[in-house]
Amino acid sequence: LVVAQPEAANTVENQPVEDPPSSRFTWRIENFSRLNAKKHYSEVFVVGGYKWRILLFPKGNNVDHLSMYLDVADSASLPYGWSRYAQFSLAVVNQIHNKYSIRKDTQHQFNARESDWGFTSFMPLGELYDPCRGYLVNDTLIVEAEVVVRRIVDYWTYDSKKETGYVGLKNQGATCYMNSLLQTLYHIPYFRKAVYHMPTTENDMPSGSIPLALQSLFYKLQYSDSSVATKELTKSFGWDTHDSFMQHDVQELNRVLCEKLEDKMKGTVVEGTIQQLFEGHHMNYIECINVDYKSTRKESFYDLQLDVKGCHDVYASFDKYVEVERLEGDNKYHAEQYGLQDAKKGVLFIDFPPVLQLQLKRFEYDFMRDTMVKVSSCLGMVPGKGRAMLPLTGFVSRTWINDRYEFPLQLDLDRDGGKYLSPDADRRVRNLYTLHRYL
Repeated sequence: LVVAQPEAANTVENQPVEDPPSSRFTWRIENFSRLNAKKHYSEVFVVGGYKWRILLFPKGNNVDHLSMYLDVADSASLPYGWSRYAQFSLAVVNQIHNKYSIRKDTQHQFNARESDWGFTSFMPLGELYDPCRGYLVNDTLIVEAEVVVRRIVDYWTYDSKKETGYVGLKNQGATCYMNSLLQTLYHIPYFRKAVYHMPTTENDMPSGSIPLALQSLFYKLQYSDSSVATKELTKSFGWDTHDSFMQHDVQELNRVLCEKLEDKMKGTVVEGTIQQLFEGHHMNYIECINVDYKSTRKESFYDLQLDVKGCHDVYASFDKYVEVERLEGDNKYHAEQYGLQDAKKGVLFIDFPPVLQLQLKRFEYDFMRDTMVKVSSCLGMVPGKGRAMLPLTGFVSRTWINDRYEFPLQLDLDRDGGKYLSPDADRRVRNLYTLHRYL
């Protein structure tokens, strides 16, 4: 069993950090439908020693949506070079059912030239003005702003290596998903050492050899004093500039990368590393209800796709993964000599890998629009004592749903008497995973 453990690094985690200034502001707008001005400003409120206000376009800023922004109230009179970084959320409160309130989060470095920031298409005007929706009650709209003002980071003088012990990767275009994946793999010492042991020749060029390009990238991440470029690696994939600016699927990239590395490791001292780290097995089964017949099939996996929509946390996603499907009525199962039978169908796990990679399903099929829509991003996981779970991408990107989704620092896949495990699973193995995040 290989257990991935993070290496020690110089950090400032234990140094006291003052909480940044923050504030919540509530704005009640009466006679909303009778507002005639294109723009409408809230009262001024103060956060971090500076004056802010909400800027609203009641009929939309040249769109059929409510437009809403956070604005620096006195930007015209601020001193030359003034700038403030703020993380904030803007919300339209649902006055009938608060849980249906619409809230959106963003961040921005405000200055004299960019003194407002927010959402041009915050919510459709049709929903806003629909009296049954609960956003406009007695012609009153309630808007909220939560603002956190942080000190400016001077990115030209900021020393990431000194402050955190890490340098990170440069964004080559739309490659944040790839950077997160690469840094996650880098932080598995056993994987990194296996990559270093992959044979290359003097005639190899990084732009034409995935093993050499990955070795070079990992070496620079480990020893460089500044952020590392990924162009050599993407060239070794056969990508051009256009590919770098396309949003590829991180799961597909992970699988293709691992397959290529697995192939290059054959016949070497590190052969089988990918399987040892990431391969688990589950059992697909169909069991008849009224006759004694059961069909099973063992399959391997390198990562798991988990549903996010309708699931409040990772355990709910696992519950859904092993959920039993009934085969009955027009969907009965044909059980060889028994013919059509009522049956139950499902999947249970035989064993989990040392490093468990979880992919939160990012897309689902929208039958109304006949297309795939983005639901959520991905998460991943490495084992703690005995096992590990690793944040595969280390980030959560923009999503079409606003449901809260939680994952624990420790994921116990033996819970509830091992309900995720098949009868063939070795119950002596402890499937307890510890989350490690590398941002």
